[in-house]
Amino acid sequence: MEISKEARHESPLAGALAGACGSDAVHISEPMKEHTTFRIGGPADYFVTPHTAGEIRELSGIARQYGADVYIMGNGSNLLVSDQGIRGVVIRLGREFGAVRVEGTTIFAQAGALLSGVAAAALEAELTGFEFAAGIPGTVGGACLMNAGAYGGEMKQVLKSVQVLTQQGEIKVRGPEEMGLSYRHSAFMEDGSVILEAEIGLSKGKAEDIKAVMEDLKKRRQEKQPLDLPSAGSTFRRPEGYFAGKLIMDAGLAGLSCGGARVSEKHCGFIVNTGGATASDVKTLIEDVRSRVLDAYGVELFPEIRFLGDFA
Repeated sequence: MEISKEARHESPLAGALAGACGSDAVHISEPMKEHTTFRIGGPADYFVTPHTAGEIRELSGIARQYGADVYIMGNGSNLLVSDQGIRGVVIRLGREFGAVRVEGTTIFAQAGALLSGVAAAALEAELTGFEFAAGIPGTVGGACLMNAGAYGGEMKQVLKSVQVLTQQGEIKVRGPEEMGLSYRHSAFMEDGSVILEAEIGLSKGKAEDIKAVMEDLKKRRQEKQPLDLPSAGSTFRRPEGYFAGKLIMDAGLAGLSCGGARVSEKHCGFIVNTGGATASDVKTLIEDVRSRVLDAYGVELFPEIRFLGDFA
């Protein structure tokens, strides 16, 4: 049950969280629509922006002590948050965790660094191999968690190691064999580790060639994706042997809507917020699309986006 904003302000948990990272970093009843690319989502009880790994460890411990759930997020580019919001503590790794440094052909990027920023650093250092990620509107942490990819590239191809904070409060370095990376999946989804930093291995290239590839991919995105409307990117995983967007288009579902949510006519693999869409609108439309595609082609679609909060 949602508690009032006043009650949250006065709660011992609020005071403990503020004691761990400062009152300016703790926001009460924070509207999540301000922090997701879908521009959808009710209030999070507690929304915290820590500055250090030590603060993340302390915040997680405090939340457990008070019996509150903890959710880690980055840029909110792959999330659908419930209209009722999130009961518990949301820890956002944003610009406070956005450092990027280049050492030879290796880039070290903190979890809150935007993929576009890492791509820009790679271009400046004339390093190739990260062009595929330049237009993905997410952070390094989320990209590692989901093994993000586009246009034939994915994080699995470039990740050398990931530094994580385990549920036991230890900072560990995981190598490729421990990440469990596969299509839009990683072992971190199961073990609850918080990704802190990624070591990305690239190769020397020529700036003009790297820039040309980035510009080409940018043009292709602009031509084929509904970038003018809020969304969470590709709504569905790619079913083996098929393309989700084509199945949806062939089923005649382009433009299908529910409230303010609509299947994009420009790219049917995207569900967009045409204005005022609720999480319930999106969830209902997702299930409608899944049902119709299954009936038409016998292919089951699974969401690629992550759901936070109560959708019961």
